[in-house]
Amino acid sequence: MLNFNKNSFKHGIHPPEHKDETNQLPIRQFPFAPVVILPISQHIGAPSEIIVREGMEVSRGQLLAKANGYMSVPLHSPVSGIVRKITNVPTISGKMTQGIFVEAFPFSTQEVLEGSPIDLENSTQEEILKGIQDAGIVGLGGAAFPTHVKLKVPEGKQCEYLIINGIECEPFLTTDHRVMLEQAEDIFMGIRYLIRATQAKKVIIGIEANKQDAADFLISKKPEDLQVEIKVVPVKYPQGAEKMLITSLLGKEVPSGGLPIDVQSVVVNVATTAEIGRLLPHGRGIQERVVTITGPAVKKKGNYLIPIGTPLRYVLEEVGVEENISEVYMGGPMMGVAVSNLDISIVKGTSGIVVFTDKEAKKEETIYPCIKCGACVDACPILLNPSKLGILAKFEAYDEMASNHHLMDCFECGSCSYVCPSNIPLVQYFRLSKTIVRKRKTDKQSA
Repeated sequence: MLNFNKNSFKHGIHPPEHKDETNQLPIRQFPFAPVVILPISQHIGAPSEIIVREGMEVSRGQLLAKANGYMSVPLHSPVSGIVRKITNVPTISGKMTQGIFVEAFPFSTQEVLEGSPIDLENSTQEEILKGIQDAGIVGLGGAAFPTHVKLKVPEGKQCEYLIINGIECEPFLTTDHRVMLEQAEDIFMGIRYLIRATQAKKVIIGIEANKQDAADFLISKKPEDLQVEIKVVPVKYPQGAEKMLITSLLGKEVPSGGLPIDVQSVVVNVATTAEIGRLLPHGRGIQERVVTITGPAVKKKGNYLIPIGTPLRYVLEEVGVEENISEVYMGGPMMGVAVSNLDISIVKGTSGIVVFTDKEAKKEETIYPCIKCGACVDACPILLNPSKLGILAKFEAYDEMASNHHLMDCFECGSCSYVCPSNIPLVQYFRLSKTIVRKRKTDKQSA
């Protein structure tokens, strides 16, 4: 069933989409780098625990690092090769973490190891969740939250709605769009596993109106025995945020400090769903993901299936970039992060790489005092007061921001910074403030 849903969440913005250059380009296999670099911290939670040693030969899909507790997932080799060294490597956050260097065999077919399949019909909920964890699957929309943890419905709660998030509202990125057009069978197989894991009563795939072709294609491929509703919603940023999508699709609001399950919902990214459907029937681990590589500075734009661990510098060399590049974003320009080091790697949460020349990159602009225009208040999708929060951040009143002004509800979409006429970097202030609040809370608990 396909319908157009005119409902939406309050506020939000409409930045230029910049999707036309890649949304019609099919997914292509990216070359294997001579050496892949795999940081063991690629997800929210405890880093993986390395189980290989230097000099060891490994096969593609082989376990390199096991899950280190419940809030953790394992790491699998994206190539067949030799573990050359295990040492600290840079990450997008600027911190160093332990990483594994694997030199790929130059003449290997790079065939993936077959594992123990997770039987859809006969596996229990717990076995499916364990299979998802063992596959190393995390949220591929960018958050990299361990998927098996998200799918575990707490005692006393129930999942009425399983929502598959095909919104992809971030400018420039077309990864999910191409996955929906090219991996429909995997998506529907993934939905079957997700239904078993969550016991959801209803399944909805949410897609923005700028991907009507994907909605039409999925409805044409939907299995007759699978009850799935496909809803097309108006284009608006940041509709891909799960709380906003729940409001648009169901007309329900997740309470402050709450989670989707508080309104009987579980939201899963469409690319994550496709990976579940692709990997679990074969008992394999994730070794690659689809990444959009685009931006004014990129010569060979496209959607590429890239081995995890591929160095960013190698990626840019392969696609070709202009000489006067100024900024490279991992993710999109709204919620992504401008990298400071090209020696970091593609990780599980990398949905896109956007490269700008010095012509398009935002120049250093003067920050003016807040003029109380209210543009940020009108833009904030969760109805915060970014102007007030920005003033409190300036005076380092972090506890008041959290306790009286719902700072921790902010999911850093960047809408406030985008519309601010005074060029105040509000989202950066809030990101720093949240980090300080979390650290204070941790220090207090430790004491």
